[in-house]
Amino acid sequence: MPGSSSRSLRRTDLRADLTGRHEQRTDHMAQKIILETERLVLREMSMDDFDALYKVLADQEIMCHYPYTFDDERVKSWIERNMKRYADNGFGLWAVCLKETGEMIGDCGLTLQNIEGEMLPEIGYHIRADRQHKGYAKEAAAAVRDWAFSNTQYPALYSYCKYTNVGSFKTAEAIGMHFEKEYPDPDNEITHVSVIYRDEV
Repeated sequence: MPGSSSRSLRRTDLRADLTGRHEQRTDHMAQKIILETERLVLREMSMDDFDALYKVLADQEIMCHYPYTFDDERVKSWIERNMKRYADNGFGLWAVCLKETGEMIGDCGLTLQNIEGEMLPEIGYHIRADRQHKGYAKEAAAAVRDWAFSNTQYPALYSYCKYTNVGSFKTAEAIGMHFEKEYPDPDNEITHVSVIYRDEV
């Protein structure tokens, strides 16, 4: 029956088209996704994430320990710096997204930071206010710790913050870091440094 063959052919073409589109999406996501945890996906951020990231960085309560507040230009610059880090270093702060919905709720990743005059690998994390106290920062930071020791040669990883930012250094301690030192810093008054060595994991 010509009609039946024609419909069968159209269904075959449709399946092939849908399969091709799925593979394209998979390839695209595979290029961007860095790692996954039980509840989270960490992927490279882009300018498409501006609005989601603005809700995190422009929240003065979350960023109260930073020496400045974030406006549009600073959020844009934050994304641009991390996109450059991906190209230059192969890592940076990545978008933290809920695995179930894909919603971006913050960032977490590895960057090189000036810690008392040395450029050292630092794990940083920022989670949106309404998603805090759910273990997301710890989950993401632990995954970044494991990724960094598996994909770089650094003998140690650090986390640093203003000495009053107890929540930040408690998260660092929750992934196995311990107190390294504090030092005077014009931006933070006093900077608190935590560290974990490769052989401690």
